[in-house]
Amino acid sequence: MKRKGMVAAVLFVCGLAEGAPLQGGLATIDITPPVGWRMSGYFYERLSTGVHDPLQAKALALRQGDERAILVFCDLIGVPAQVSSGVRNEASRRTGIPAANIMIAATHTHTGPLYYGALRQYFHDKAVRENGKDPFEAVNYREILEARLVSLILQANRSLQPIELQVARTNLTGLSFNRRYRMRDGSVQFNPGKTNGNVVQPAGPVNPDLFLIAIKGPRDHPPLGLLTSFALHPDTTGGTEYGADFPAYLERFLKGLVSAPFVSIFANGPCGDINHINVQDPLPQKGDREAARIGEALGRRAMAAFSSLRRIESGSLRVESGTVDIPLQRYSAAQFTAAQAKMPKIGGKELSFLEQVEAYKIADLQLRNASTLRAEVQAFRLGADTAIVALPGEIFTELGLAIKRSSPFRNTVIVELANDSIGYVPTKAAFKEGSYEIINSRVQPGGGELLVKTALGLLRELSVTSRALSRADEGRIR
Repeated sequence: MKRKGMVAAVLFVCGLAEGAPLQGGLATIDITPPVGWRMSGYFYERLSTGVHDPLQAKALALRQGDERAILVFCDLIGVPAQVSSGVRNEASRRTGIPAANIMIAATHTHTGPLYYGALRQYFHDKAVRENGKDPFEAVNYREILEARLVSLILQANRSLQPIELQVARTNLTGLSFNRRYRMRDGSVQFNPGKTNGNVVQPAGPVNPDLFLIAIKGPRDHPPLGLLTSFALHPDTTGGTEYGADFPAYLERFLKGLVSAPFVSIFANGPCGDINHINVQDPLPQKGDREAARIGEALGRRAMAAFSSLRRIESGSLRVESGTVDIPLQRYSAAQFTAAQAKMPKIGGKELSFLEQVEAYKIADLQLRNASTLRAEVQAFRLGADTAIVALPGEIFTELGLAIKRSSPFRNTVIVELANDSIGYVPTKAAFKEGSYEIINSRVQPGGGELLVKTALGLLRELSVTSRALSRADEGRIR
């Protein structure tokens, strides 16, 4: 795994002990595609018919001494490496910020555009064969998205001003549920249906942690923004209108409390096996009303935790990154051919849902044309007790909890779907249980545990340099 040198890190941290001020900048940009574009989130062709609320990308730029970082969060189902790497490299070229210090994550809304992957490729190729062109991709959205994300990063970097970061950790129960259940027949099923009498118990935990990181400007001014981190699938609204799902309602709630310009950032935690459906409740839980309920509940809990916000001691901003090669699942040429033959049946009734999922997954692996996946992990130290970890893919909750349990930082915020969209990343145990997420996963068993190991290595390295900083501070005070 590639990491920065420890000796250089200690020397750098001791330099920071002189008290370089922390600066921050916030920016927002619209990334809504044209109406009529295909939508993501489900296994059939769904065309957008309007805009419920604009899709946005939001950036937080940080600078302290020579160390700089950019965190970007997009209202998209995912951001593949082909997009994020180009944006990060171009932004690095134009700002001087190392690409490894730039993170681009997705909130995972299921009412955004379908602009990458095997399903998009199939629909696109089919439209070109039938029409000579793809009428549902009238513009090059990927090119537009990349340009806007670079522009966003530049804008945030130009907006730097003295700031203070504050952190609070609370919890919120009753919103998130593990969607994998152990059944009476010994199997594990995902989303088995409400009031299903064959359900025994959830097959895994949830993580009720709610983290708040407030970005504060001058003392007497309202906060400039708030990063809210919670682990929950944004798949509540459905329909054919673009929308950011419950994070949009969280934003509206928070902006209603602040008169000045304010940026609400939602950072999705590991929720590959988590959704909002309470199987014991017979009432429907779908649509705009459900998104509003969740967003407002998050906002009210955040508001209640404002009084517990505590300053993150400045003087130790630092970023570490590493890569790990994860083995991908392997299929024969005959299996690839069979999967391609099944693609026209996706969205229909000839194949079962799980057969459709498997065909799509195999076609996606064929599109990747690789035996391993180079996955990047980032760790951002904001202070002696607070760090952010960025992971690719839809991470199972237990993997996120494993990082938090062993992290040397009291406040460890984990962001999934960062810098790449690699599909589901289950635990080894879940691979043995089967069901939807396992059939849809591209990685081999153990891939998630490799990400955990890499993340903990980066956090421990950051912790070592943080302690060096603390000792240097103590010596200066004496």
